[in-house]
Amino acid sequence: MSSQPPSPWRPLPTGVFSGTPWSQPGAIDGQDPYLAWAEADDFAGYAQHHGGHEPLKWLPIVIELAPGVDVAALVAASNTRWLQIPRVYLDLRHRLPGLRYCSARVTSRFFKQLRQTPAFQALIARFELGLPVGQHTHPLNDPCEPFHLSTPRASTATPRGLRGPVLGLIDGGLALANAAFLDARGRTRVKHFWRQDSCYGGPWPGQNHHGDGHVPLDPARAGPTPPEMGYGHTLDATGINAAMARFTPSGGTLDEDALYRHFQLWDLARPVNHGTHVMSLAAGSVTPHLPQADAASRCDLIAVQLDWSNILDTSGGAMNVSVLDALMFILARCAPSAELVVNISWGTLAGPHDGSSILEAAMDQAIELLGDRLQITVPAGNAYQSRTHANAELKPGAVETLHWRVLPDDRTQSFLEIWLPESADAVAIEVTPPGASQPLPALHLGEAGLWAGEPDGHPGKHKPHPICGLVMPRRSALGAHGTCALLALAPTFAWDAHTATAPFGVWQVRVINQGQHTWPFDAYIERDDVALGQHTGARQSYFEDARYDTSGNLHSFVDDPANPTPIRRSGTFNSLSTGQRTISVGGTRWVFDPGLGALGRFARYSPPVPDPDAARHQRSGVKRVPDTLQPSDDNAALWGVLGAGSLSGSTARLAGTSSSAPQEARRRIDRD
Repeated sequence: MSSQPPSPWRPLPTGVFSGTPWSQPGAIDGQDPYLAWAEADDFAGYAQHHGGHEPLKWLPIVIELAPGVDVAALVAASNTRWLQIPRVYLDLRHRLPGLRYCSARVTSRFFKQLRQTPAFQALIARFELGLPVGQHTHPLNDPCEPFHLSTPRASTATPRGLRGPVLGLIDGGLALANAAFLDARGRTRVKHFWRQDSCYGGPWPGQNHHGDGHVPLDPARAGPTPPEMGYGHTLDATGINAAMARFTPSGGTLDEDALYRHFQLWDLARPVNHGTHVMSLAAGSVTPHLPQADAASRCDLIAVQLDWSNILDTSGGAMNVSVLDALMFILARCAPSAELVVNISWGTLAGPHDGSSILEAAMDQAIELLGDRLQITVPAGNAYQSRTHANAELKPGAVETLHWRVLPDDRTQSFLEIWLPESADAVAIEVTPPGASQPLPALHLGEAGLWAGEPDGHPGKHKPHPICGLVMPRRSALGAHGTCALLALAPTFAWDAHTATAPFGVWQVRVINQGQHTWPFDAYIERDDVALGQHTGARQSYFEDARYDTSGNLHSFVDDPANPTPIRRSGTFNSLSTGQRTISVGGTRWVFDPGLGALGRFARYSPPVPDPDAARHQRSGVKRVPDTLQPSDDNAALWGVLGAGSLSGSTARLAGTSSSAPQEARRRIDRD
């Protein structure tokens, strides 16, 4: 351990893209701290996806507009040379009047307009960074133009849109020709399919991992770009059925592998895909344990396959743009009278956990505007035992020390969010890197800093990018209540010698109350695991504390309210699922020992009902228990439930509340 204090914090630089002078007083307040960090390290965390070191020209963001402002007003006040919004947000304005949320692609001029034009700044309440990789850093095809505001537009859906019960699915790896999704005549029930990716040859399943990922898909095979979205490729039932007929020999059966190769859906060569399994539980016609002739097994389907860059980024922290666009695509393909249930079996671990993230607020408003014609089911999360949440109440003068264990071979960045209530200005955060005997100077709300590590052999010589950043805005764009302090770390391992890497081990984070009021806080480690069938080098970090029970004994899988450890299972929740109007679904076991009560009934990875730690002091509005429950495990010994594999007739067993949510979606389709 070094006896010298670590080198001090450095100020944030002026943004390489936005031009924001991040180190000036007040510059970080009200902003997305992930954008400040991304600009500080020159988007190094995204370099493996956006193809090297080419300068970014467009950034994807999701926007919340000010009260009383709608998308039409934003379009009228902007220019497509520096702000581009998919046309679907205008096409739906009569069905979603007053919608205050949209996605956009922006250039550096957008940020200049925000700084220099008060009238434009007044239109936007806040915005968050999307995933700045691949096609998402390119302009849209045919975005909203001001003349669209006065020009009537024909519907982009089928002549009258889909009616009756409709299941919408937003996921990855969707086997659209699987027999589970065919009607009685052998035709696909997938009426519309939108894949959000536009290229191949990169680090995607079943493709050439040595390519740069910039080879465009063939529209004659993958389908045309949906004009109202401006990116990706879409197929409709007519095209899918025609291709199925082409790959079905006379008197034979469909060659599904050949069909998916034709559609350039190489990921479906894998025997198991998350989205296929989930969709079979929601609406499959031959799914074990589920009805075989219910409304869900006959209803129309609309499937959106997320860009594979979103799938690889398992944190989910930047999937806001993709999910919001996917929801709008599904709504645009339905008639106003459709009874639509949308399942999103994805999520994150960090975030406000009170429903105030931009994506959650957008989903809530869409549900409010459409009433009972739109329902959205989401999983409660699988991190109940993962030690990614800490909660404590800071009394005046109190200090809570968190020990954040970061693993030695993590090739991805790691993030810790510390959420504080409003007016907690007297709270400071102090960080001690692994191996250091003294901490970096404490920072307060309104302050930020970068740490480049110790000199690399020569005085004053550092890696080109910082290895650690602490950004503490007084208000955060990530939530509407309180604020979020972001501690960001570089990877702990890289194959490239020029990549800045952070020291692995325990990062000590002290949360200090220097004021006269008592404040609760929540700390969330962002998700950083590996998606099904992928090899990204991600390793999930976690908290350590000697008082936390890791014995594995019967009662060690739920919180003991008397245990003083700050590591709490309670509050470990999918932060995509904490909205006021979406339906969060927890996991149970099909078969359990009634004598064990809740310990036997609930899946150990899922938040249970009721909350064993309900008396714990937490920030106002934080969600801790699911809205409802569905099975996600067969029993204590056999985790997971059966669903469809990629090819017709095959089955796969997957565990997690991702399997619970679609079963609740199915129940709601059948009920309606």
